[in-house]
Parts: sequence; structure tokens; C-alpha cells
Amino acid sequence: MTAGRTLALFNFDWDREAFDRLAPAWGIDSAGFDLFTFPSYVRLAWFDLNRFVDGLARQARRRGWRAVVSHHEQFGALAAALLAERMGWPGTPVRAVLACQHKLHARQVMQQVCPEANIGFEPLAARYGEPIPSGLHYPVFVKPVKAAFSVLARTVHSHAELTAMTRFGPAEQWIIRRLVEPFERVSRARLPGVSSAHGMLLEAPVHGTQHNLDGWVHRGQLHLLGVVDALMYPGTEAFMRFRYPTRLPHSVQQRAAAIAERFLQAVGFDHGFFNMEFFHEASTGSLKVIEFNPRLASQMADLYRRVDGLDAHAGSLALAHGEDPRASMRGVRTAGAAASFVFRAFDVDVVPEMPGAAREAAFRATYPDGWLAVMPKTGRGLARDFKWLGSHRYGVMHLGGADEHDLHERYRRACRLLGWPVADVPAVLAPPRPSIVSPVPEVLT
Repeated sequence: MTAGRTLALFNFDWDREAFDRLAPAWGIDSAGFDLFTFPSYVRLAWFDLNRFVDGLARQARRRGWRAVVSHHEQFGALAAALLAERMGWPGTPVRAVLACQHKLHARQVMQQVCPEANIGFEPLAARYGEPIPSGLHYPVFVKPVKAAFSVLARTVHSHAELTAMTRFGPAEQWIIRRLVEPFERVSRARLPGVSSAHGMLLEAPVHGTQHNLDGWVHRGQLHLLGVVDALMYPGTEAFMRFRYPTRLPHSVQQRAAAIAERFLQAVGFDHGFFNMEFFHEASTGSLKVIEFNPRLASQMADLYRRVDGLDAHAGSLALAHGEDPRASMRGVRTAGAAASFVFRAFDVDVVPEMPGAAREAAFRATYPDGWLAVMPKTGRGLARDFKWLGSHRYGVMHLGGADEHDLHERYRRACRLLGWPVADVPAVLAPPRPSIVSPVPEVLT
């Protein structure tokens, strides 16, 4: 592999597992803190991106770092871009990261270069806690100008609903400001004239199926990784599962790629992995961009590795060192279909019991190819989830299958093992078709 070690920033969840697997070959060190666990998140109180990068730059030569990578949306992608720029390493340009992550600015760029794929938008003319202006048209989709993980992003149907959603207690306001302020300081300095990231964005509601286009840019050339379908819990805007391969026609995927290329070129995104979320309305052919994320969508990366044998995390390490990532990504296919299943509760009083050690051990023994994250919350953390997300995500599970029906049956059996409810959506399943790979082995109990 490439000489010199790689620094992975804000390396958690899917990234941590993938980079731990790749560390013996690549030499990977980690830095950053977890925004969702105590006492780690206490660092928000004094966190500053520029100071953080200064400290890493002072360590770089002594630690033997020659590249930096991060797939963390809130702080990591921008911190990696700043450090790569400082050290003269390959990296995504800082202005490109800012342009993607500042959702209002991104909408303004889209209006110039791909207006047919843009969504009607306007900034909410009110700061946190201020009265909501009258005269707005409902329903309207509201989201923060800078945020991640779909926090405070949903459709509201009335002035009263929008007012309730944007009223925060002192603790909530402190968290929100500390999450946004590090980005705000950099964007003010590096994107002159851009509006403040401390605010909300209003968008016209859009209908259709939701998808993720994933790829990378190397030496200014866009390359596609694939398209993943996003399925929602019925009647909600909450993700239920991410499915691969996609059901989208190839022609629609190519249209989406062309839109991505125009936008990325416009913001100067000439290096790095990216993710574009978009809606497609089959009856009209309409394709509307939700947002661009200037990093690998790690939750999707595991699906590509299972179905296509393409290890995007390995590719991101190669790209961080300035290499063409394609050779590093080649691996072995293990499934004909794969999904990331998201478990959610929509009633604060009816949150399923978390599986104990015995149930988790049974899952891992039965599904050695599976990936499971249990995310219990109580008290204020649970209440905050329901206010900010409209639901509580208490678990995520990844599985592969010989085909989509085999995958769904494995999912149902895994739910029984864990004691979690099955979210059945028969309409999303295709008729059985011949398997293109051998069934994924499992131990039946």
C-alpha cells in the first residue's frame, strides 16, 4: 500500500468498523470525538475547527501522516478538507465542502446550474426562538441550513406546527449553536457574502421515491459507485431501510449522474467521494435534488461491498493519497441483494425493549455476515429524538441475501431473534427471481 499513515477523523460506526478492518494494510490513526455519547460530547463546549486542525497539523510529521480522510458530515469532512489544504495533501477543496454543506447556498448554486432539478426554497425569516412570520404557504418542508442526520427536518402543515418545532429550551439552543458555530466560523471566512448557517430553510414539498447516488471525483472526472433506494415507514418521512440494488431505470440513474456532475463542477468539487440524495417521480419523470453530501455515505458503502464487491472505504483511503481508487476497491461479492434496516419507534411510550447480551450473541452467531448497532436512549435524550427527528432510531441492522426475497426472510428471522418488530412492506418486494450468487450462510436455531 501507499507509504505513510492515514489519519481518519471522527471515525465512528460504519467507518470505524471498516477502517479497523483496513488498518493493518493501510496504517490508520484516528482523531475526533463522538457527538452522541457522554462525556465525549462535552468537547462541543470549546470545539473550534481551526484550532482542531492546527493541533493535527503540528502532529502530522511526527506521526507520519501523509493523508487524511473523513466521512463524518457534521465536522469531519470539513476538518479533513482544511487539514489536507494546510498540509498540501490530496483532498476535497474547502470551498466545495462548504458549498455542499450550506444548504441555502447549495440551493442557490443549483438554481443557476441545474434549475430543473432544484426545489422551490426560501430562508425562514426568523432566528431561533423568534416569532414565525405570517403569510407562509403550508405544507412546507423545513430543515436547518446546516445540520446532519435529518435533525429538525420534516414537513409541517401549519403556522402552529412550525412554531412548536422551532421553539427550543436553553439546553437545546446551546446544543444547536455549538453544532453549527464551528461551521459558521469557517464559512464566514471562506464563502464571503454567504448567509448565516444559524437558521432554517423552507422548501416546497416534493413527491416521489427517494434515492442516493454515490460516487467519487478523481482528477476532475466523476465516477459512479451506484444508486441505493431509500424506503420510508408508511405515512412518515422517516427512513425504514436502504435497499440495493436499485429499482431505478438506468436512464434515470444517468440523468441523476449528469445533474451531479454539473453541480459538483460548479462548486469546484474536483476530488473526493460524494453522495447526492434525490427524489424521482415516475409518473412525470421529475428528478429533484434533496442535497449533496461531500463525503462517502458510509451506511450505503457496506451495501456496495456486499452486492458488488466494491470496498468504497478502501477506495477512499487510496483517493486520500491521490491514487485512483478503483484497484483498491476490488473485492468479493457475498450477496445478490443487501439492505440497511432502520428500527424506529414513533411513540415515546412504546419503545421496544433492547436485546440483552444473549439475544445479541444469538444474532451474531446466526448471522456472522450481519452488522448490528443497538442505540438505546432514555430521559432527555429520548425526548430530544422525538422532537428533533419525530421518532427514535433505536437500532440499525445490515444483512445480505441471495436475492431480495431471501434477504427479507433473513430479516424477519433476525427480528424474531432480537425481539424487535418486523416492518413489512410487501409492495416493495419484487417477485422471486433466480439467484445470481449462492445463498448467504447462516446458522439456524
